[in-house]
Amino acid sequence: MTVRIGAVPSPIHTVSRRLDQWLANLGYCSRREARDWIDAGRLTVGGKPADDPGAKAQAVAVRVDGEPLDHPEGLLLLLHKPLGLVCSHDEREGANVYGLLPERWRQRNPVVTSVGRLDKDTSGLLLLTDQTALVHRLTSPKHKVPKRYVATVDRELSEGLIPLFASGALVLEGEKDPCLPAELRMLNSTTAELVLTEGRYHQVRRMFASQGYDVRTLHRSHFGDLDLGELAPGRWRELPLDAFGNLG
Repeated sequence: MTVRIGAVPSPIHTVSRRLDQWLANLGYCSRREARDWIDAGRLTVGGKPADDPGAKAQAVAVRVDGEPLDHPEGLLLLLHKPLGLVCSHDEREGANVYGLLPERWRQRNPVVTSVGRLDKDTSGLLLLTDQTALVHRLTSPKHKVPKRYVATVDRELSEGLIPLFASGALVLEGEKDPCLPAELRMLNSTTAELVLTEGRYHQVRRMFASQGYDVRTLHRSHFGDLDLGELAPGRWRELPLDAFGNLG
C-alpha cells in the first residue's frame, strides 16, 4: 500500500535569516553566543568573514568553521528504537531516544520530536523530525497511515480475534468510540502481526488486553511503506523531507 502524506517544505535556500537565528535554530549555540562565534572568525557569508550577528543571509551562503550549515532545511530520521528508551523529552521519565542523536541535533529549534510514540517496552520503527507540520500530517487520523506491529502474547491466540479486530466494533476500556478496523495475521500460536491505521494510547496492548491477553513483546516493523531493513537497534538513517509525497 502506497501512502503519500505531507507537504514538501518551501526550499530553504530562498529563506534569509539573521546569522544568530541560524546558529540558534540549528543547535550550534545560543543567539547571545553568536557574537563570540563571529568574533572568533568561525562564520563566513559568501566567502567573507561575518561581522554582524544580526545580518541576514541565505543558508547556502553561510559556513561555520568552513562547513555548510547542518541540515538547514530540517531533519527527518528513521530510527530503530531499542527497548528501554522513552519518546518523551521529560528527563524524569528516564533515558530517551533523543540521547541517541548528536548533541547539536538535540539543541535544534523547533525541537526534534517523534512522530507518535513507542513506549519503553516497545521496539521498532520510529520517525523523528523537527518539522512540526509533518508531525501533524503523519499523525492526523484522516490520513490513516498504516503501522504494522508484531506482538507476542502470553497464551495461545484465538482465531476469533481476526474478525473481531477487523470488525471496527471493538471498544477499548475507558473509550466510547470503537477502534477502526485492523488487520490481524497469525504468525504462530502466540505471535501475530497487526496493522493499524490509527494510534491510540497503548492501542495494541489494550486491544489484546480487552480479550484477556498480555502482550509480552511488541515491535513496530513498518510505518506506511517504510521498514527498518538491516538497520540495527539504536541506529538511524536520514530520509528526504518529501519522503511522504504531497497530499495537495
